[in-house]
Amino acid sequence: MLHQEYQAIIDKVQVKLYTRQEDVARLLTSAQEAYHYRDERLQGMTDESVDTFYSCLLCQSFAPNHICIVTPERLGLCGAYSWLDAKAAFEITPSGPNQPIAKGQLLDARLGQWDNVNTFVQQKSNQTISAVSMYSLMEGPQSSCGCFECIVAIVPEANGVMLVHRDYVGMTPSGMSFTTLAGSVGGGVQTPGFLGVGKLYLLSKKFILADGGLKRVVWMPKELKELLGERLKARSIEIGEPDFLLKIADESVATSSQELLDFLNKVKHPALNMEPLI
Repeated sequence: MLHQEYQAIIDKVQVKLYTRQEDVARLLTSAQEAYHYRDERLQGMTDESVDTFYSCLLCQSFAPNHICIVTPERLGLCGAYSWLDAKAAFEITPSGPNQPIAKGQLLDARLGQWDNVNTFVQQKSNQTISAVSMYSLMEGPQSSCGCFECIVAIVPEANGVMLVHRDYVGMTPSGMSFTTLAGSVGGGVQTPGFLGVGKLYLLSKKFILADGGLKRVVWMPKELKELLGERLKARSIEIGEPDFLLKIADESVATSSQELLDFLNKVKHPALNMEPLI
């Protein structure tokens, strides 16, 4: 498959399988460094600094109406494709699932809508999605396939949103587990108030920007907090909330909406005083 997909740039392929824990741990560190380097390359790029976004249609085999739009500040919802990855994939395979989309005329800066992007999405979604907002959870959000790393879901009573990642098997304040939420969000449909995303999108300055951004996050599993760690702390400082990480509830303090509200009031979470989401 590697020869078939990348015959223009590779001659030989060697595959090694590692089964010893110490080998896996050593190689995992190297892999994480490589991904971190990739992510760092995008740090200086913004959606405004480019005139082209990229599509990803890989998941249309099981979600035929789904279109993923990849921008410098929003990676693919599976977490596997950044803007640079999609650009390289197109250069390697021009007829592949990653196609360039000239943004065209800006229709709505707050929502993140461009005329050419909307036209492309309408065509490739079998005419089921007429417009997509790159920066909103509530108005014309991007569709979700099923490969997403995380789900962003509105918590109306808290005037905020929660995030839950694929590895978390417990209950969330929405009253649904990840699996139940995924059944409602996936399949390539637009579901206002619910969104499949890659983990690193949470660190983006464009994260649900039209709806209030990072300050809307009221709950996420403890493991996800630790995974994003210092980078999430850095974003908290950027938004003027240096102790924001401590104000985000997790399963150790809340798994129901009432427990969540009690915690948010106790820590004076900023979402409680923001404009209503609904």
